[in-house]
Amino acid sequence: MSNNKPIHPQTSIGHVHLKVADLERAVTFYSEVLGFEITTRMGNGAAFLSAGGYHHHIGLNTWDSEGGSAPSSNNTGLYHFAILMPNRKELARIIQRLSDHDWPIDGMADHGVSEAVYLTDPDGNGIEIYWDRPKEQWPKDDKGNLAMYTRPLDLQGLMKG
Repeated sequence: MSNNKPIHPQTSIGHVHLKVADLERAVTFYSEVLGFEITTRMGNGAAFLSAGGYHHHIGLNTWDSEGGSAPSSNNTGLYHFAILMPNRKELARIIQRLSDHDWPIDGMADHGVSEAVYLTDPDGNGIEIYWDRPKEQWPKDDKGNLAMYTRPLDLQGLMKG
């Protein structure tokens, strides 16, 4: 029997678990550069990090990937995962953290529904860090449908608050 009902509207994606080549390098990036806290380590093969005391938002392991190389850009796989910041001020703060650590930002965009920065972790995994505008501010077309776009991010305005 087919169930064509959509997935429950409160469903969310809880965490990302990444294969990495060098566990300590990855832990350093996610903890020192981005500011996640280490919650658990499993020997020298895995570490789990979170924000706010959650069990983990990010899992890192070298179980099958120690010393490995990043996949080429024309392979299938993860394009990026996204980290949702609670507000615009915290997005500006994470951009400042990246700058303080001389971590390169690959791109920035205003999507109407959100403002985002894009970067790559030490293992070549794409990351989007963003905040969502309040739903009532999302752009709509003349029929009331969501009308996302990609425009340059007003970085000066964002950093000024």
